[in-house]
Amino acid sequence: MKYKEIASQIRYTLCDVSSKTKTPHLGSCLSCVDILTSLYWQTLNIDPSNPKMANRDYFLLGKGHAASALYTALAYRGYFDIDSLYEHGQTGSLFEEHPGINAPSGVESVSGSLGHALSLATGMALSTKLQNLDNRFYVLMGDGELNEGTIWEAAMFAGGKRLNNLVAIVDFNKLQGTGESCEIMHLEPLEDKWRAFGWHTIRIDGHDINALNTALENAKKQSLPVCIVADTIKGKGISFMENDNNWHYRIPTAEEVGLAKEELGLA
Repeated sequence: MKYKEIASQIRYTLCDVSSKTKTPHLGSCLSCVDILTSLYWQTLNIDPSNPKMANRDYFLLGKGHAASALYTALAYRGYFDIDSLYEHGQTGSLFEEHPGINAPSGVESVSGSLGHALSLATGMALSTKLQNLDNRFYVLMGDGELNEGTIWEAAMFAGGKRLNNLVAIVDFNKLQGTGESCEIMHLEPLEDKWRAFGWHTIRIDGHDINALNTALENAKKQSLPVCIVADTIKGKGISFMENDNNWHYRIPTAEEVGLAKEELGLA
């Protein structure tokens, strides 16, 4: 399948799983689908048949409430059966609403509390550098997650250590659980903030997979850690969900899932 087709399949499955399992955060998942598609089908050095291979790249999900998006990308990439996604959020399931310690194959870290993935990846990236290993580390964060001070401590540390094997991606969909991100905290100019902390910065349309592929390839050539600010739309791909913050928590009905399927060209 081509990138756009993969992304459409993931978006439909996210809607269907949310509806059938009654799990929320659909809008937050939909905004990062194209980023995950670029990472898992173009950028990451991974092998689903050998998920623990020593020289693999690591992806860490900061915005843990988008766990369903990560699970779905992993399923379509071949880490486990797509049908298992329908265990999401159910009692005793490995597919918790935020990835836990017993998360399924391919999930590299827990994400129960926002703001810690960048710190974790920074330590891992430094350890790899000290051992002269080639692993690379990618962290996906929400713009609301940038409210956490640990993000900026990690950013300052990574910049100081010139960890050019570390890439942070901000899913900048402009909304968080309680409102508009830039009204809650002063985020802009976001590129300048990261640059001031010693990072190489790139800003792109987070739904343009070709632009994402190019930015992620460019990141491999830098002598500094890289922050990609990806401008996205919450609820992307489903017209009646886009930029509607109710879909941070709302569950789609079966009828709405059918409408989403039509809009995605899969009906």
